[in-house]
Amino acid sequence: MKSFDRRTFVKKSLTLSALSLGANKSRAEQQVRVLLPVMICSRGRKWGERVLQPAWQKWLTSQNMLDAVETGANVVEQDPDDNSVGYGGLPNEEGKVTLDASIMKGPGHRCGSVAALENIVHASSVARLVMERTDHIMLVGKDAYRFARAHGFKKENLLTEKSRIEWLRWKETLSERDDWLPADHDTSRNNERITGTINVLGIDDQGNVFGITTTSGLAYKIPGRVGDSPIIGAGLYLDNTVGAAGATGRGEEVIRTCGSFLIVEKMRDGMSPQQACEYALKRIAQVNTDIDFNVKYIAINKKGQIGCAQFKPIKGPICSAISSKGMQYINGKQVKI
Repeated sequence: MKSFDRRTFVKKSLTLSALSLGANKSRAEQQVRVLLPVMICSRGRKWGERVLQPAWQKWLTSQNMLDAVETGANVVEQDPDDNSVGYGGLPNEEGKVTLDASIMKGPGHRCGSVAALENIVHASSVARLVMERTDHIMLVGKDAYRFARAHGFKKENLLTEKSRIEWLRWKETLSERDDWLPADHDTSRNNERITGTINVLGIDDQGNVFGITTTSGLAYKIPGRVGDSPIIGAGLYLDNTVGAAGATGRGEEVIRTCGSFLIVEKMRDGMSPQQACEYALKRIAQVNTDIDFNVKYIAINKKGQIGCAQFKPIKGPICSAISSKGMQYINGKQVKI
């Protein structure tokens, strides 16, 4: 595959909201299709470019899609401007930043994950080592940290000054925005908190599927809380014969509906990625009628079709893709309940 310079790259970049497969198709049936190989991530224009351009360059130089999706995930993990993944992530109740991540590799259906990991920036890279260097799937807490240190990862303070100030501001209003329920289990409260997370999914030139989900989790969570991101089938799932899906947002809702697994299985049954993402959101609404949170799903199948949907109103692209044609930005669809 030929490389191309930045100027050519920018000229070839294009913006899409959707590509219609027929004039009489409804919006829900419209598809975004890209050429293979391809990478997608669960961010819009700004972060999409930051993540996918270096990831794509890694693919061009290495021809290894697992290395490429890891490179993309590492970009966000080490960037203090993002407060929902890695370094600079918003902490738990006690002011400690804890990270969750998972990784999957289509050939061999391999996977690995870490949860409640402290003091290590690249949680997704530790998850990869769990997948490649052990016969386990998940390591957690202090033992995940010890595993990372044994493989040469440096101990680092993940709490930036910006995130520390945000945490202190939250502490001042703790009674209205924590996770502790009153005795009568009154759940009428303000749950508008940072959830973040990023999914990076890729299909190589041989049609093999790879994916990563990485996060610092729900801001100000109760210590010990683990969300969907490190749970295979919840925050990430793929099948090398079908495609891949990833989740961001309120992890508890994704876990109890096995969201990413559900999407992949619906694609296996013949749904498009867009239809499957919307179906999975509607499944959440079936078990929780009080949607005061956001969940976003992205998915891609082996045909190169992309889907993305969320509960919140769409205010611009919510998913990005990159291929030999350059960058694409996908608006996705709001699922209204």
